[in-house]
Parts: sequence; C-alpha cells; structure tokens
Amino acid sequence: MLHETWKTHEPLKKVEVVHTNAQKFKVSDMLTVGKQYDVINETEDYYQIIDNAGLVGGYYKTYFKEV
Repeated sequence: MLHETWKTHEPLKKVEVVHTNAQKFKVSDMLTVGKQYDVINETEDYYQIIDNAGLVGGYYKTYFKEV
C-alpha cells in the first residue's frame, strides 16, 4: 500500500502555507502560515504533506503556493 511508505519517499516538491482560513475544518493547529512543507503525494485537489504533528495529512491546495 502506497500510503504506508509515504514518510520514506523522496518529496515531490515544496509548498508554502499562504493561509489557514478553513470553512469546515480547523487547520491552524496542523499548518503554520509562512512555513514550507515537503509534498509527499499530490492529487487533483489535495497535497499530502508531513504536518506539524509529524504525520502525513491531506490538505486542500488552496492553502498553499508552490515554492
């Protein structure tokens, strides 16, 4: 299963958090505005990154800009 090896994969690219203004979920605890994160996996709508908790989480691309 692909998701079980995400932490050991080479990052695809880096993204920087632009905002944490979520409509439905609170993401300000897991993302820091201005901080850069490595993208582990990417889908059409989401980036999977290692967040502030040290776990891989999926977040909408609208929170980020590519570095």
